[in-house]
Parts: sequence; C-alpha cells; structure tokens
Amino acid sequence: MFENNKKRCFIELGKFLSQFSEEKNVKNQVVLHNDFFFEAFINLIQLSQSHNGWYTPENVYFSIQSWAKSLTEENLEKWFSLYNFNEVKSKNVGLILAGNIPLVGFHDFLSILISGHNVLIKTSSNDQYLLPFIAKYLIAIEPEFSNKITFVEGKLENFDAVIATGSNNTARYFEYYFKDKPTIIRKNRNSVAVLKGDETKEQLAALGEDIFRYFGLGCRNVSKLFVPKGYSFIAFFEAIFEYQDVIHYEKYANNYDYNKAVFLMSNFKLLDNGFLTIKEDASYASPISSVFYEYYENMPGLQIRLQTESEQIQCIVSNNLVENSIDFGKTQSPNLWDYADNVDTITFLLTI
Repeated sequence: MFENNKKRCFIELGKFLSQFSEEKNVKNQVVLHNDFFFEAFINLIQLSQSHNGWYTPENVYFSIQSWAKSLTEENLEKWFSLYNFNEVKSKNVGLILAGNIPLVGFHDFLSILISGHNVLIKTSSNDQYLLPFIAKYLIAIEPEFSNKITFVEGKLENFDAVIATGSNNTARYFEYYFKDKPTIIRKNRNSVAVLKGDETKEQLAALGEDIFRYFGLGCRNVSKLFVPKGYSFIAFFEAIFEYQDVIHYEKYANNYDYNKAVFLMSNFKLLDNGFLTIKEDASYASPISSVFYEYYENMPGLQIRLQTESEQIQCIVSNNLVENSIDFGKTQSPNLWDYADNVDTITFLLTI
C-alpha cells in the first residue's frame, strides 16, 4: 500500500511548496498540515541566509518554486512511467550531499525514495536545514517515511550503495572509500553557452539568468562562453545589465573585487562591466563573478571538442547550435527525468 501511495505524497509536497514565492506566500487551506508547517517554513526561508550567506531568500524561493513546478501529478506520472519498480528489494543507500545551492541534493533524495530504498543522508555543513524540514513534512503526510529516511551525523555506516557529490579532490576519496559498493560519484562540472552572434536581446538576458542564478555556484550555471572569431560583447553586456544588483550582495562583491584584482595583477586582459569580468581562458571553471570565453573557428570542430570533453560539462546552452542543448534561461529548471552528469539515477537504484 505504501509503495502505491508514494506518488500521492510527492504531489502533496509539490502543493505545499507551491505556496511559497518571493512575491508572496499564499496559504492554501486545502494543503495538508499547513497549521504546523506553513509559518515554520517561512521562518526557515528567512533564516537561510544566516545559515549560509549565499542562500538569499530570493534564491531559496527560486529553488522551492522550481521543485513545486516539478512535483505535479503530470510530471510524476511521466517520470514513473519510464521504469518498472515492481522488482525492487529495499536497500540502504547512503547520500552524501553538497551544499553549494539550496536543496542541491533533493533529486537524489527523491529518486532513492521513489525507487523503494531507504536513504541515509549526510548533509553538507552549508545546507543542514531545508532538506530535514521537507523530510519532516513528508513523514507528516505518510508516517511510513519515518522508517525510510535517516539523517546521519557521524560516520556513514550500514549502507549497500552510495550517491556522493563533491569536488574532484573529495571524489578521489569517495572512490577509494566506497570502492567495494555500487556508487554514483559526482565531480566538478560546469556549463557552457555557445553563441553565434545573432542572439536576441531577450536570449542574452535569459543567459544572464543561467550565469547569475545562485551567484554562479551551481554546476548548471554557465561559466564559459564559446563565441565566433570577431564576436563583440557589447550586446551581451547590455542585455545582462539588469542583473547589476548582484554586486550589492557582500559575498559576491568580495569575490568580484578579489578575483578582478588577481586577474589584473597577473596582467590578464579583461572585459568588465562593474559586476562581472569576462576573460579569455581555455578552462571551464571560472571563479565567482567571472565568466571565461573562448573563440571557435567553426561549429563542427567545436561540437567535436564539446563531445570529447563532455565529462567536464554539465549542460550546454545555445540557440539550437549544438545537439541536445538547452534554451537560454533554462539551465536551473531541469525536468525530473533530466539527470546530473547524464547518469540515470533511477536505473542505477533499480539495479543495485
């Protein structure tokens, strides 16, 4: 009975999350357990920036709304229909979370529960409150979840498989420590945009969303631009000017000042608009407040390179210039069936 009830639980969670937005929090009387959770969640959102300076209310609300839009009956039905969950034998899956953006590990959390497994969660020190709150709400909807969800404070033990996210350095540790267990281990990745020069102002403004959302801290944030020889950045700078308020956040401003100073002391040539520097660089991972760019000779050659270096890339933004690229402004709004690193998490969980 519980297995058949899970979809309803996540639909109810979606309804709960849909009440909260930056513009206005609107209490819906038909949402379950609002008397206990509604005001408490608003308070947690407002406190998030005190727990992590990067977790501004604007960004936390954005993450919540993104999940609210995903957790609909239509989306969950489509996602569930891709798999056969009937043969699953419940196991303990360890989940080691990053804390770079709000609720960054929620998709893995959701996938483990949907697959019928128990989840053992080690939260990041940078994100210790949002997911536990949501877990409590799920348990209120369906008490059986209390037997499926465990938050681990000390050493992760008694697990049958692991999904872990971290830096390239921590990934090497994970690979060694968990070498005897089935694993998904995620390393550093970055996202790129491929421009042709004929993009509209609206598209370039939407690209600003891909760059600045979460201050550029996510693997789905665009940190590198590929542009044709002779490309002028004037239109790009004009289009992203609407994001200028980002410089008023102290942590972002400190990074802007520091990274710009480092670049200038190293005699690098920069383009700068007062809140973003762009620098010609072959690397994918640019520091906060900066985006790298690189010129390409021709599209076929660039496509070969992107394919060759695909393990460094999370997603590609373009105006249909590259196969399977994402529309401008959509990198932080993936579907439930869009998997990090193109690794199908559900298929992994159904075969452990």
